[in-house]
Amino acid sequence: MTELQPLLSPRSIAILGASTDFTKVNGRPLKFLLDRGYAGRIFPVNPKYGRIGGLACYPDIASLPEAPDLAIVAVPARAVPDCLRALGGRGAKAAIVFSSGFGETGPAGRALQEEAVAAARRSGLRLCGPNCLGLVNAFEKVMATFGQYAEGATPPGPVAFVTQSGAFGTAIAALARRRGLGLGYFVNTGNEADLDFVEVMRAALADPRITTGAGYLEGLANGGGLMALAGEALRAGKPIVLAKVGRTGAGARAAASHTGALAGADAVFDGVTRGGGIVRARNEEHMLDIVEAFACCRLPEGGGLGIVTQSGGAGVLIADRAEELGLAVPVLAQSTQERLREVIPGFGASTNPVDVTGQFVAEPALLRDAVRVVLDDPRVHLAIVWLQLMDAHVERLLAIFEEVARLVRKPFVVCWVAAPERALEGLRRLGIAVLRGAEPAVDACAALVRFARSRRDYLADEHARAVLAARPGAAPAALPGTAGAMPALAARALLESHGIATAACELAADAEAAVAAAQRLGYPVAVKIESPDIAHKTEAQGVRLGLRDAAGVRAAYAAVIDSARRHDARARIAGVIVQAMARGEVELIVGLKRDPAFGVVVMAGLGGIHAEVHRDAVFRAAPVTPAEAERMLDELRGRALLAGVRGGPPVDRAALAGLISAVSRFGVATGPRLESLDLNPVLAGPDGAVAVDWLMLLS
Repeated sequence: MTELQPLLSPRSIAILGASTDFTKVNGRPLKFLLDRGYAGRIFPVNPKYGRIGGLACYPDIASLPEAPDLAIVAVPARAVPDCLRALGGRGAKAAIVFSSGFGETGPAGRALQEEAVAAARRSGLRLCGPNCLGLVNAFEKVMATFGQYAEGATPPGPVAFVTQSGAFGTAIAALARRRGLGLGYFVNTGNEADLDFVEVMRAALADPRITTGAGYLEGLANGGGLMALAGEALRAGKPIVLAKVGRTGAGARAAASHTGALAGADAVFDGVTRGGGIVRARNEEHMLDIVEAFACCRLPEGGGLGIVTQSGGAGVLIADRAEELGLAVPVLAQSTQERLREVIPGFGASTNPVDVTGQFVAEPALLRDAVRVVLDDPRVHLAIVWLQLMDAHVERLLAIFEEVARLVRKPFVVCWVAAPERALEGLRRLGIAVLRGAEPAVDACAALVRFARSRRDYLADEHARAVLAARPGAAPAALPGTAGAMPALAARALLESHGIATAACELAADAEAAVAAAQRLGYPVAVKIESPDIAHKTEAQGVRLGLRDAAGVRAAYAAVIDSARRHDARARIAGVIVQAMARGEVELIVGLKRDPAFGVVVMAGLGGIHAEVHRDAVFRAAPVTPAEAERMLDELRGRALLAGVRGGPPVDRAALAGLISAVSRFGVATGPRLESLDLNPVLAGPDGAVAVDWLMLLS
């Protein structure tokens, strides 16, 4: 946090445009600082006043007795650049600009914003905003904000919350306060003219008092920075939970490649951040459910969920949701079941879910014993305890949960439906996560398991990633100078040189050359149109498959040439590609796309209808190791096809993962001229994986 210490933990604060009216934007920060007992030095700046709030008020920046660590700038937008120049000249280190009227307003505002940033950068002044409501550091009582969140209690806690939205971020912070979640840091980044979400979150997570990062995002330019931060967070064991809007953005509407068409902005963001161990939340409540679990729970060592309930129906509901999210609900060991039968009534259930029945109302200690026994089971790595109401037993139950938390090492969360308020307050005071319903509880547990697994995978893969970073692959010797689709044979040569298996093929300019090529390759063969103007050959009816003799090849040549000309009379036709037929059990699509935020991303998905209709594809930032490519395959909804269906053999997953990894390395090595790459289809079978068609687009 060293570089941003003057921003997040300043020893002195100047308030430019400070007001004696503590209800105004430029008066509220001083009131908050004074009321909360900020221990640093405070310098109001306004030529109208001699004193404000019992403090000396200075007429201008030059009059300040020392260079402030942080300046709060609450002046009209047109005056901001001059203020930043003066602050830089005085030696200030950081500034928060409340003022609006910058990049959010149009061209004139953008020009003013650029002037402000240039003024700050000349002196190394770091800038938060403009058009932001500032920040709160609850540890040091830094109330550098005019926002409503500061009007209530701001107890410190292990969560850093960074938001691009001021108003919605304030609402989320208020919800966190109602849950008893302490926000050690609350920061609104506003227009992000200088400091962005990634830089601020990195600095906050560097504070050892912070264990969890939470964020609200509306857009992302620095995708590479976010992924680097995600790696640092995995290494440190500090989860990042993000709520990002824009799930239904149109993305690439009319991309020439299938990869481009599937690579909508949200699909890429979701896949890349998941690969980096970032936990994505659907909305603000979902985010806070997950954050509460992370703030209160140790990371589980596996994905086995134990369920202890007061209701058999609730247990089934939890088990169903757990299975949907990929959690295991294991049958408890026989020894565990025997111990449970000694604890719970005979008409209860001792398998998993464990039902302690209505007897629990008369004997709440049943719950303590059941939870401890379940968490002792080696197949169980974390647990959900479900109960409802119990108004008459709150104090006794709080004592039981306190005892359980003290005695067990594995994490658990409580789902207390219609809980009395004092129960919620009591559990949170004990540092026990308490959720409002079955689904939120399971979702929170799934997030714990997913992050813990991501961290284990990240640490296990560290050496392989280092090797990739050191030797990403040699750049192609030469690329054509023209943009558009690269000729098939030239593209194949590049792919093969980077270890990407492709089906053998030749270019034929006429029918007899096609027959000769087929004889060299060996029947059966495929014949495909070759034209830089026809990206999707099947749409032009430019493909014929399974040709077994010379007559078939001659007829196919004539047919595909005729179809291509009818499809596009102006298309340039180089001839046909004659290709040896390849075999495979499963058809996939593997591709690359240059994303504006994350750079080169690699995609793997199931082909055919799965790609066109089901959009069953997974994205990662390139390059990926073979182990990460395997995890991509595990995320496909249709992954069961890879294991073999209806008696078919399983595919060679190692070969398929190796191909995906090689494609990702090729994308990084090729550089910015590679716009996209489709390998579609890739045929995978027990003997390997091979691309039988490819489309490489250059910018």
